Amino acid sequence: MKKILAVLLLLLVLAGCSSQSKDLTTIKVGASPVPHSDILASIKDELKDKGFDLEIVEFTDYVLPNLALEEGDLEANFFQHKPYLDNFNEERGTKLVAVGDVHIEPIGIYSDVYTSLDELEDGDLVLIPGDATNGGRSLVLLESLGLIGLEEGVGIGATPLDIVDNPKNLVFKELEAAQIPNALDSAKIAAINTNYALGAELDPKDALAQEEGVNNPYANVLAVKEGDEDKDFVKALLEALQSDSVKKFLEEEYDGAILPAF
Repeated sequence: MKKILAVLLLLLVLAGCSSQSKDLTTIKVGASPVPHSDILASIKDELKDKGFDLEIVEFTDYVLPNLALEEGDLEANFFQHKPYLDNFNEERGTKLVAVGDVHIEPIGIYSDVYTSLDELEDGDLVLIPGDATNGGRSLVLLESLGLIGLEEGVGIGATPLDIVDNPKNLVFKELEAAQIPNALDSAKIAAINTNYALGAELDPKDALAQEEGVNNPYANVLAVKEGDEDKDFVKALLEALQSDSVKKFLEEEYDGAILPAF
C-alpha cells in the first residue's frame, strides 16, 4: 500500500511539473553568439520564475536578426546599437524599436603586425566594417586618434569617401563586420566590434586603441516590433537584462571589455 501511495505521489509531482512547464510562455530572442547569447543565457532562470521560457536563436550577422524580428519569427532581438537600428529601419522600411540599453562594446583597433599605431607606414591597409554606422564609427575613432581627417559634420555616417586628410595615405577596405577578425592578417590594422573580437578570441586589452566607454552612444539594445513595447514579456526581458545580476555577470565574465549601460 505504501508503495502504491508513493507511486501516486510521484505521478502527482510529475504532473505538477509538467503543468508548470506548459504554463511557460516561450520567448524567441535573436542574438549574436558573444556576448549577447551568453548574457541572455545568464537570465534564463530568472525569466522562468516569471513564467517565460527563453529560447535563444543565434545569428552571426547584423541583417538576419532584424528581418526575422520584422517577419515575426522572433519576439525580440539583442545584438545591435540604436544608431544601427535606426539606419536599418530607414533603409529597409522595418518598424523595430529599441526598448532599453543593456551594455556597451567599445570598438577597437587591432593588429597582427604592430604593437603601436605609431608604427603605421605609408599606404598601409586598414579594414573597417562595411555597414553604415559601424564603418562611420570606426572612421570617427581613427580621426580622434589623428590618423585621418573627415569632412566636417559627417559624423558616424562617414565613409572612406569622406576622408579629406590622410597623411599616411592609408588604404581602406570595407568588409562585413563579422568577417574582419578572420581577415586581420591580411591588413596592418582593423577596426573590430568587441563582440566579434571576443568571438575570435582576441583580447580587447590587446587593442591598440578603443572608444571611450563613458558617454558612449553605441549601447547595445533590446529591440522589439513596434507596438510590442509594453507587452509583459518585453518588460520581463528588459527588467532581467538591466538587473544587478547582469552587471555582476558582465564584470566577472568580461573584465571591463563589456560595460553595463544602465
